[in-house]
Amino acid sequence: MLTASGQLGLTVDDVIPEDIEAQAVLCFDALKAILASAGMDFSHVIRLGGFVTDRAYFQTYMRVRDRYTSDPPPASTLLVVSGFTRPEFKVEVELTAIDTRPLT
Repeated sequence: MLTASGQLGLTVDDVIPEDIEAQAVLCFDALKAILASAGMDFSHVIRLGGFVTDRAYFQTYMRVRDRYTSDPPPASTLLVVSGFTRPEFKVEVELTAIDTRPLT
């Protein structure tokens, strides 16, 4: 089992895009890399937790989420929050994944 704490929309150069879609893509790309480091991918994800700072971001977040997840998507919660540690952040995503392949 793998759990990844919330990933924020931040580039490796510490740049925070203004655009919600660009931030969400960075969150999911970071989660993709975490999954890959454990030999997993989004097909192993059983739960996603998303947090956005504005209801207007709901549809954009869902579009990005759907690009990464398999069909049917994992259980998912999206909450509107008042903010994050820095006001530039608009979205954060966490996940839980399970690899059911037998150990060798």
